[in-house]
Amino acid sequence: MPEGHVIHRLARRNDELFGGRPVRVSSPQGRFAEGAALIDGRVLEEAEAHGKHLFLGFGGQWLHVHLGLYGKYEFGAGGAPEPVGQVRLRMANDSGYADLRGPTACELLTPGEKAAVHRRLGPDPLRPGEAGDEAWRRISRSGTTVAALLMDQKVLAGVGNVYRAEVLFRLGISPHRPGRDLSRAEWDAIWADLVALMHDGVAAGRIDTVRPEHTPEAMGRPPRVDDHGGEVYVYRRHDQPCLVCGTPVRTEELAARNLFWCPRCQQS
Repeated sequence: MPEGHVIHRLARRNDELFGGRPVRVSSPQGRFAEGAALIDGRVLEEAEAHGKHLFLGFGGQWLHVHLGLYGKYEFGAGGAPEPVGQVRLRMANDSGYADLRGPTACELLTPGEKAAVHRRLGPDPLRPGEAGDEAWRRISRSGTTVAALLMDQKVLAGVGNVYRAEVLFRLGISPHRPGRDLSRAEWDAIWADLVALMHDGVAAGRIDTVRPEHTPEAMGRPPRVDDHGGEVYVYRRHDQPCLVCGTPVRTEELAARNLFWCPRCQQS
């Protein structure tokens, strides 16, 4: 499932291509035909993201998209070609087009319904003006592991499996530690690191988490080859040597997702 930096990039891309101009909206697949007709020809006034949720504002109505596991956006310049496959949503103007396939959610919301979605989500490290205080309030009272809490979108919005594994490694925190055993200083460090890493992800379009001294160039090692891209410390590096201490990276299933960590670097 795409992590929060991807959705913020989608909001930015939609705004660049369609913002402030009328947009032709359709549903070639037909499953969103009624909703598409209601906003067809209207001006895209706002585009924003909160965690893994994308919101596109059309004068009092909000198009809400959640990609889920299988959703995918495709952007193109110029005239839109004949749709191929199951295109749930097509937005187009004279500059280009965007096709959406396979989302978990593609729906129109009223402002009140949109506000209700926001209330269900925790703070997003990428949203301007947000702080981690509300997340800390929940984490500091919980006996659930910090690894599970970081993936709970009600606690913290936008963090997925990669950022979860990498921020805990970078700060030397065991993923199995209960949230209530974190200090406030440790939580503040997690929040600050997520803000920096996720903003870098928005800019680069991929997740890179290794520090300069651990890049392939600095270490004389081959670049990582993985369809997720990016240089990382532990994510999807099961049984490979830790880039810092050489201990094999471990993995286990936690809440139906694979958890990765270094048992030596993350003992505390």
